[in-house]
Amino acid sequence: MEVRKFKRMNYHIVKYSGPFGFIKPWTAVRDIETFSQQFLTPSIVEGIEKKLFPKLLNSNGIQKIVGHRLYYDQITNQQEVIQTRGWNSTRKGSQFHFKRPTAILIRGLLQNPVLHLAFKTMEEAQIAHSQHVCLCRNEDLIFPEEIIEATKQEFEVNEELFPGYELVFEKNEKSFLVGYHRVTQQPMYGWIRVVGQPVNAY
Repeated sequence: MEVRKFKRMNYHIVKYSGPFGFIKPWTAVRDIETFSQQFLTPSIVEGIEKKLFPKLLNSNGIQKIVGHRLYYDQITNQQEVIQTRGWNSTRKGSQFHFKRPTAILIRGLLQNPVLHLAFKTMEEAQIAHSQHVCLCRNEDLIFPEEIIEATKQEFEVNEELFPGYELVFEKNEKSFLVGYHRVTQQPMYGWIRVVGQPVNAY
């Protein structure tokens, strides 16, 4: 396992990457065309954390991931067949026939996403580095590459090592509503930190 170190380390950052990943927008998912959002909401980060640390399944909130950063090459459109939640019924004589209509949805997928997850201890980073994560769908896997040790400030400003989007989970004058927590139903707020060039426009 490769570990890169910088002076005055207090963050242990695991780098993940994969060929593609899908992040569900929190808005109208039944639109004909749905684009992936460029940031992770608090409930997505909490879900990733609980996958990495299953002992936290009975607790609420993010406890171990202290920062993250998402970078990707571009968004590519993919077709997906969906079904409605409800059933349509028709009657023929004395029999009822039930059917769930299908439709084709165009989703935007992040191509070649790179995700950095920051932890406060090397032990937590090593546990995370031994596992894969998925960006909302089980088949969209990203895999660990390395652990980088850096300061909190370097993680927040280093454009070469940690480019990308990060939704900072704070409520202040820069914050906006990013959805509702899937478990607690509480509104989630944050503001976007942009470091370097988040999209690799090659």
